[in-house]
Amino acid sequence: MPINKVVASCDQAVADIPDGASIMLGGFGLCGIPENLISALVRQGARQLHVISNNMGIDGFGLGLLLEAGRIDSFLGSYVGENKLLEAKMLAGEIRVTLVPQGTLAEQIRAGGAGIPAFFTPAGVGTVVSESKETRVFEGREYLLEHALTADFALIKAWKGDRMGNLVYRKTARNFNPAMATAARITIAEVEQLVEPGEIEADQVITPGIYVSRLVHGQSYEKKIERRTVRDRA
Repeated sequence: MPINKVVASCDQAVADIPDGASIMLGGFGLCGIPENLISALVRQGARQLHVISNNMGIDGFGLGLLLEAGRIDSFLGSYVGENKLLEAKMLAGEIRVTLVPQGTLAEQIRAGGAGIPAFFTPAGVGTVVSESKETRVFEGREYLLEHALTADFALIKAWKGDRMGNLVYRKTARNFNPAMATAARITIAEVEQLVEPGEIEADQVITPGIYVSRLVHGQSYEKKIERRTVRDRA
């Protein structure tokens, strides 16, 4: 019989996440975020979490819910512009925020999953990003040494998955999810469609099941958009 990684509910999937855990959360803006797992983590009650994500969602949705519940001790990401509460907490010194260039963040996570401890990048040279970091010159250009990122848990979202944990993503909802799936000690994936082993063609699999520890079938998705327009309509 194939290995069955499906758990009964999102609450069961996140039940053992302890206080102080480091957690990667997939998504870009609100696209491809693990909505159901985030809500379950809010209900679960773990505190002093160290969150790694591209951004902090928005007020009242996504990671914003975890922030409003006072569960996040630190945040490492590349964008904070859509969450007023995060800005207020950061200015008040109530949360530690580390901002890194988006490409650097993606490569830090990829490197963590690949077992590469560090790499050099030109992004951030000559800015506050480079403070206290080692630099080297290659072929006349200066580069920063950046370290890989790993986490205790990764909460990710996929479009389709089978019971063995093989995952397929849909369009831009793919974003950070596949890289994060490889860079955590325990990866928990929620999927919109749960299928049987063999129903996903092998060459369509993006995240092999070997990286996934638990799988849950998400029951509902709001799939909100952060901002539909950038200015008032005429």
